[in-house]
Parts: sequence; structure tokens; C-alpha cells
Amino acid sequence: MRILVTGGAGFVGSEYVRMLLKAPGSTGPTDPQIEPIAITVLDKLTYSGNLQNLASVRADPRLRFVRGDICDLAVVNEVVPGHDVIVHFAAESHVDRSIAGAAPFVTTNVHGTQNLLDAALRHGTRRFVHVSTDEVYGSIDKGSWTEGWPLAPNSPYSASKAGSDLLALAYHRTHGLDVVVTRCSNNYGPYQFPEKIIPLFVTNLLLGGTVPLYGDGGNIRDWLHVHDHCVGIALVQEKGRAGEVYNIGGGTDFTNKELTGRLLVACDAGWDRVVPVPDRKGHDRRYALNISKIRNELGYDPSIDIERGLAETVQWYRDNRAWWEPLKGAALSTVPA
Repeated sequence: MRILVTGGAGFVGSEYVRMLLKAPGSTGPTDPQIEPIAITVLDKLTYSGNLQNLASVRADPRLRFVRGDICDLAVVNEVVPGHDVIVHFAAESHVDRSIAGAAPFVTTNVHGTQNLLDAALRHGTRRFVHVSTDEVYGSIDKGSWTEGWPLAPNSPYSASKAGSDLLALAYHRTHGLDVVVTRCSNNYGPYQFPEKIIPLFVTNLLLGGTVPLYGDGGNIRDWLHVHDHCVGIALVQEKGRAGEVYNIGGGTDFTNKELTGRLLVACDAGWDRVVPVPDRKGHDRRYALNISKIRNELGYDPSIDIERGLAETVQWYRDNRAWWEPLKGAALSTVPA
């Protein structure tokens, strides 16, 4: 099987590549057994893309890296032919950046996705896996979202992802392209760029600094280890039904304040290191995914519990300062959600 992974040098995409190539420490006994003949990573290497994320597999002869932009139609048409599957991670994904300026999000997330869909259709790609987010659903006071829930995005980022979701599904309905869409809850784990809440807080604390907590800290998120997310994506790639959406969640809900407390303990820090900041514009109060569909249809079940996952993640950042310290200047100082 020949797989094209867009955004494969980013946080989640690189974990997917490492998992498929079975890099040491990246797989477990219950992981899907996809055996790629070849993987091509297409990545623009923007601020959050990093070839060091692929260092453990760069020597694998099955891996090819192409630096390029999904918005560049010439590049896309050159790379897509010959691949059986496209797994599309490439996206602008930071909410705060989208509030500051939405244009790159619309360009990459919508136009870039359209380029890939057109190329997949033109060149006979067998399956297109579109990786999205629970943020397209908006905010939910109680209960959890099923895949049929109406979309109600509240940020420019989530609106651009909702647009790309609908575009991908439209290519299935209009053209018969084999498209499947995944929507995940908040990810965490190693190699996450230090603008997101967990690596931002951990790296700030390890440097002896403070951490910013939005509003009253009561915003609730479901946390999903990046490896479990990638296992879910692989199951959808293997066995998901064409034209369907699959939620991938971790089943662990925390308020941002509760999460902050756990990270303070893990980093041997106290609440005096927390600085309250004004709440973010349009800040979604609560996310919650119902994962019954992917569990019942495909056998998905997250395997990394939050205690183990957070402990291992904090330790990874302790052990890999050479990876994240040069990146701190490019990270925002505000809290994503």
C-alpha cells in the first residue's frame, strides 16, 4: 500500500508515520497492522512542522519526504499520483492564531483540501482520510456529540475545518470519491509544538516561568493521547465506511483548571506560577465526543490512560529540551483550548 501523509512532519502526522513504520516506542500490541509499501510525507515545514519529528524513521527506505504546500496545485499534482491512500493532516490548527488572522486558515484548510480532493479524484486515489476536529461542533453544555450533530463552529479555525469536512464529504456524494472523515478531541503527547496548552504549560514550568490560565479555568476538554488518535485513524483508514464520519475521543474530561493542577504537580510547581488572563474571544465552554460508532463498528478503544499519558509526556519534555527550547520563541504565550 502506498500512502501519502500530508502534514506528516507535524505533531499528529509524524506520530502516524512513526506508527505505520513501527518506530521503537510508537506502537502497541493492539495497533492496526497496516503494512505500507511506501509512505510519502508532504509537508510545508511551517513553524510547527519539524523534520526532527521524523528522525527515528528518516533512514527507512519506505519513507520519502517532499517539502511542499498543499495549496500549490503543481506540487499536489506531482505528488498524488501512484498513492493508494491519502491521509490528510496538513492544516493550520491554532485557535488563537486564527483569531488574530483568519486568512491562512481559510487558504490552507479549505483551498488546500480542495486541491488534494481534486487530485485524488483525477489520479484515482483509492481512499481519502480527512482528519478533522471536535471543534466543528461548537460547544455543548451536557451530553456528547454524535457524528450526526449539526456543525456550529465558533472560531475561524473551526469554521475553516468545518468547511473542509463538508467539502470532503461532498466529493464523496458528488463524485463517488471514497472519503472518510475523523473528528478528534484534544490531543497531547510528545513532539507537540509548545503553543498548545499541555506543552506550553510544561515547558514554561520547566523553565521556571509562569503559565497563563484563561478566564475562570472552567472550560472542559476531553483529552486523547496522540498515539490513541493515530490508532483510531488507522482503523478508519482500514475499515471505515466510505462517506462516513467517525469521532475519536479519549474519554477523559477535565476543566482547564483541573488540568493545570495536574501539570503543576507533575512539574513540582505551585499555584503561585499561574497567572489568570482574560478569556479568549468566542471561547467554547465544553467539548465532549460520543465514540460509540468507532468503538462498535471498528473496535476502537483508547489504551493510554491520562495518568500514564501525562506522566510520560511531561517526562518526554524533561528529556528533550534540545527539541523544544529552540521552538519557544515561535510559540504564543496564550493558552489554546
